[in-house]
Order: sequence, then structure tokens, then C-alpha cells
Amino acid sequence: MKIEQIHHVAYRCKDAKETVEWYGKMLNMDFILAIAEDHVPSTHEPDPYMHLFLDAGNGNVLAFFELPTKPEMGRDPNTPIWVQHIAFKVKDRATLIEFKEHLEANGVEVLGVTDHSIFHSIYFFDPNGHRVELACPDPEEEAMLKRMDEVKWDMLNEWSVTKKAPKHADWLHAKELNKDI
Repeated sequence: MKIEQIHHVAYRCKDAKETVEWYGKMLNMDFILAIAEDHVPSTHEPDPYMHLFLDAGNGNVLAFFELPTKPEMGRDPNTPIWVQHIAFKVKDRATLIEFKEHLEANGVEVLGVTDHSIFHSIYFFDPNGHRVELACPDPEEEAMLKRMDEVKWDMLNEWSVTKKAPKHADWLHAKELNKDI
């Protein structure tokens, strides 16, 4: 028994049409499906909603719900804004830079390019306030992933005891954080 892949990831949106148009224009995602009901199928409670689905590539689907009868959406005030996000992979650094320039030309504030060694990322917010990351692989990704794989259990086990960042992979963000390792 094994999971095949993510079927879809769902977020809440403020305005379904604005969300579809923004993801189409900014990230070139196709609008693939809309479902609207007056009752929630899983709970049967009366609550009108619009559920929309966008093509995030390779069978990945990004979905949103607009819930007009619910209070305005918020976020967990105890979780830093940089934690909750969705990340999409792009082909290479040239594509990442092309997206960065496109987003900025359309008035979207973009943070990065951030060097994560294994991959490189830009960050921005959609019109609903969700943080979005675009990431491209580093040319040396495979070798670095092998290094990370070799220490993952040691890191996890140490963290679970100490709740302090293990130093097994300090090299990962050394360039980005200007640290000598």
C-alpha cells in the first residue's frame, strides 16, 4: 500500500475569478475545473462554495475554495509567514529569472533569488496572501542530495532530542548566509 501522488492541494481564496486570472497570468497555470455547490459533500452542511482547480504541471493540481458566507480568512498568528507556502519547481535558473522579471513587471514584489545550494528560489505572495515559492534545481543537485541523504536520520534524531539545529549540513546555506564552513 503506497500513495501514488498528491491529487490536489487546496487553499482558501478571497475571490475565485481573481485567483484563476492571477495564476493564469502570473504563473501560466491553466484553469481546469470548477465545482460549485450549496452543500458540502463530505459533511452535508449547507454552505455555498466555489472550488476551482488549476494545472500546476505533471499531473499536479492546485485548488482553491471561495467561501462567501464565512468570515474573512486569516492565518495562524503563531506561525511565521515564511513557513506556510507552496513551492513549484521550474526547469532551470534562466526560467526562474524569467519568472522573477515577469512577476516584478506585473507589480508583484519578489524576494530572492535565495541560494539553498540544492536549489534556488524566489518568493512572493498571491492575491489571497498565500506565500508562493518557485524553485529551480542547482546543476549539482544530485550530488548534494546524496550528501543530505547520508545525514538525514542523524539530523532528525539529534533534533528530536535537542530541538537545536544539527550541524551535519551547515554547508547547505553557507553561501546564502555568508558563513565560512
